Amino acid sequence: MTTASETNEHATKAQAPAPDTRFKPLRTWIPLLLLPVMASMRFIPGLVQNGPSAIWMASAFGPFLVGVLVIGWWLFASRARWFERLLGVAGLVAIVAIVQVLADSSMRGPPLIVMTIPLTTAAFAIGLIWLGSHLSVRRTVGALLLALLGAGVSDVLRTDGVWGDFSLGLNWRWAPTAESRLLATRRNAASGNASKAAVDPAAFRSPEWPGFRGPATDGTQHGIAFSDDWQSHPPKELWRIPVGPAWSSFAVAGRYLVTQEQRGDDEAVVCYDGDTGIQVWEHTIPARFFEALGGLGPRATPTIADGAVYSLGAEGWLLKLDAVDGKLLWKVDLRKEANREPPMWGFAASPFVHDGLVIIYAGGNGDKGVLAFKAADGTPAWSAPCGIQSYGTVQIVNLLGRSMLALLSEQGAHFWEPNSGAELLRYEWPHPGYRALQPKIIDRDLLLIPTGMGTGTRLVRVSETNGTLVGEEVWTSKDLKSDFNDCVLHKGCAYGFDNTIFTCIDLENGKRRWKGGRYEKGQALLLADSGLIVVLCERGELVLLRANPDRLEELAKLPALTGKSWNHPVVVGNRLYLRNAEEAVCYKLQSKPDAMAASASDSPRVARWGL
Repeated sequence: MTTASETNEHATKAQAPAPDTRFKPLRTWIPLLLLPVMASMRFIPGLVQNGPSAIWMASAFGPFLVGVLVIGWWLFASRARWFERLLGVAGLVAIVAIVQVLADSSMRGPPLIVMTIPLTTAAFAIGLIWLGSHLSVRRTVGALLLALLGAGVSDVLRTDGVWGDFSLGLNWRWAPTAESRLLATRRNAASGNASKAAVDPAAFRSPEWPGFRGPATDGTQHGIAFSDDWQSHPPKELWRIPVGPAWSSFAVAGRYLVTQEQRGDDEAVVCYDGDTGIQVWEHTIPARFFEALGGLGPRATPTIADGAVYSLGAEGWLLKLDAVDGKLLWKVDLRKEANREPPMWGFAASPFVHDGLVIIYAGGNGDKGVLAFKAADGTPAWSAPCGIQSYGTVQIVNLLGRSMLALLSEQGAHFWEPNSGAELLRYEWPHPGYRALQPKIIDRDLLLIPTGMGTGTRLVRVSETNGTLVGEEVWTSKDLKSDFNDCVLHKGCAYGFDNTIFTCIDLENGKRRWKGGRYEKGQALLLADSGLIVVLCERGELVLLRANPDRLEELAKLPALTGKSWNHPVVVGNRLYLRNAEEAVCYKLQSKPDAMAASASDSPRVARWGL
């Protein structure tokens, strides 16, 4: 006999809806494999030091490609109903579109690929793995809600560009930027922040540090020998000021410092009093360059020559200013002259002034690679072909006893006659990317070509046959692969960044002597007559090293700057000047007692080693 409870149970079962046979459990093992791959592609490349550039590209763009595979799985191999599949894809597109509309402008473009899409697709996949056994459209809706949360992370953040390892520099969207704090400080200070002291015009006629990386464009200081005991005699901070975003360094003439900054909607060339950090003058021009990987602001360093200041902004404005008061004397638009738009990272070449000419890399097609203008009025003087992927600066070198202009591009090394632009030598060494470093001449006939992103460094012997210059490879080493971080040379060795780790290689054979300091992508300055190297680390620490070919000898380390620091350090007299995209600081260095090194007029040379 059937009881009443059994009757009710049978009735309940009869009333329950039958499972919808149109839905099937999802094939979740595929996204379970893809998600670890996505995480690995983002983080593992940072551990690889000697790989090709493709490994670093995998870190930036690999997670995006895996996200595309997640969508491919959802469309073609998930076992979901086609209605679900189309709903999921349409929902993802709508989510990304809405998030991009609401996002801070800095989170559009590359951050969409590097961060937003990977987070969105990863969250979508996690939702489908979690709800994959639910046999209804609710699993798709639930996964889309998780995707919305993942994508929404981009709406509460902003970026000031990437770090050297391609990771985004992120801050809360509502947090004030260093630029906004600077502009607020300037508004509050009104006109009280400008120096009232008379400017000495004579200082600008013989600048001690005339431009990018110093008098010889080699990041080397000569003259005073400094103490290496920072425990007993630490650098003394003299002043610290906020500055606008830029990757410019300082040009120094007497007590005056000249640099470039972004100030609101204007690019500014600014002169500071080196004794106090107080602004002397500024010249602004409407221009604002932002690139989501490189960040905001000018890239180049001003040049001081013959009582004038020459500067190039990231948008392409080449200016000549009166060094005494910043008054505009002339300007040239490189976009028009070179018939091109700003390159990916912005115009970054510092002007080079020589014999009445202002010479600049422009990267245009045809013969618009390097342009020379008359310093007097800015009219064109000559132009010459070059590669289109360089962020270097034209410099003067002495090769085989002849003065010539030199520059590196993705094609190799280029040399020109300074007054006419006639090509003297093009050494072909193609690189599948940009070059952002300076060539170096060792003794009189050896050319050092540093290159980053997996290519390495090459030493080339240059000779002359029947009036024609030719280059012959001596060695190529992958033990020094600097990206945009120039090395320094001292007593037969090169010291610099092998990607993110500081390294010493032997210039005789290109072999590594040691590899040690994890300073990320910072910048180095050689104190040649002290046998010391100052390293400004990417995260703002200041490190003092001995130029020791046998081992990494770290003598001292101190916090110097806040934030990402890609700007080159400068030492003039006993003053060390540092800056980044947020602040600038001046330190006084202790010289050795009763020790003055060889005169700065001594030409820097590296001994030959019987090559």
